[in-house]
Amino acid sequence: MPRRLTKFESLLQAVPDALVAMGHEGLIRFVNRQAESLFGYGRDEMVGRLIETLVPEPFWEIYTQTRENYLADPSTRSSGLGAELIGLRRDGTEFPINVSISYIDTGDFLLTITAVADVTKRERAVQNAQLFAAIVECSDDAIISSTPEGVITSWNPAAERMYGYSSKEVIGTSGVVLAAPDRADKMYAVLDRIKAGEAVEHLEINHVRKDGTVFPVSLNVAPIRDEDGVIVGSSAVARDVTEQRQAFELAERMAAIVENSEDAIIGSTLDRVITSWNPAAERMFGYSSAEILGKSGGDLIPEDRVDELVTILARIGTGQHVEHLKTVRVRKDGTVFPVSLIASPIRDPDGTIVGTSAIVRDLAEEMLPKKEIPEQCHQ
Repeated sequence: MPRRLTKFESLLQAVPDALVAMGHEGLIRFVNRQAESLFGYGRDEMVGRLIETLVPEPFWEIYTQTRENYLADPSTRSSGLGAELIGLRRDGTEFPINVSISYIDTGDFLLTITAVADVTKRERAVQNAQLFAAIVECSDDAIISSTPEGVITSWNPAAERMYGYSSKEVIGTSGVVLAAPDRADKMYAVLDRIKAGEAVEHLEINHVRKDGTVFPVSLNVAPIRDEDGVIVGSSAVARDVTEQRQAFELAERMAAIVENSEDAIIGSTLDRVITSWNPAAERMFGYSSAEILGKSGGDLIPEDRVDELVTILARIGTGQHVEHLKTVRVRKDGTVFPVSLIASPIRDPDGTIVGTSAIVRDLAEEMLPKKEIPEQCHQ
């Protein structure tokens, strides 16, 4: 019949580390279940045996010296002595262990033993958690977690800046407070997908700030699972895309202007290679975009005006603009015609000049002599 555990020993059974209690003589007096699992022995096989049973023979001297150094003055090191040693399992396999020794009220010494692999794994988990916490804290995106029902459980500084609510104001409230008045149903639809184990990526939706301002966000939401894989909440990353949307709308307007302009609008590199060609350019020069893109802009200039293009590109390369230059160009059929030219630098996001944009107006009709108005029309 198994011995009944004391209250003290029952408490030690609940500790997640392997614990081994020994007397001054080095005999094992108690082990918990974690020690049994770690070394592969049953309790009765360890209790009453020397602690060296758990250490390979070549390491007995090292272990004995470590133990004796501690026993000589245990009170000054009540937190224990950390030592990396080698453990020996019942099946003969050896593995690195970390041992800490503490003096306990029973007069025995308590060894806390962990496999180094477990320690490393635990330390790595702590480091990863700290790194993740730093990322969340410093992120420019709002990072928000909530329960499966949508109750907010965490709120990072970027969320405070983006929405205007402090963490104290919003944690514990429903995420519906962030949804635009006509978009609450969207939030519940997202939660349903999360409960089903799906992730939601790049969802464009309107949210609302504390002051009532409605603004667009790009939303990524993923399930949060516990150790058993059960979904216990969701984590959302919200990015304010107001500037991106404004830039997109501006680009759309500019594209419409270019598409519908009566002037030819032509983009090229600083090496004269044509990169864009609007419908007016097709009508004016006679080349389709498929024919001209990737070709040299020199094809549009009479041979005696090539130096003019070199001069224009040199000015563009220094950041200058060319305005209302009266010159001539040549169509696909060889016709030379007069134009008015405006050229400007094209810059990349870093401000580096990477090309030129030219607006070309056909002056052929303006150059035609005006017909005289019959005298009777003046009467």
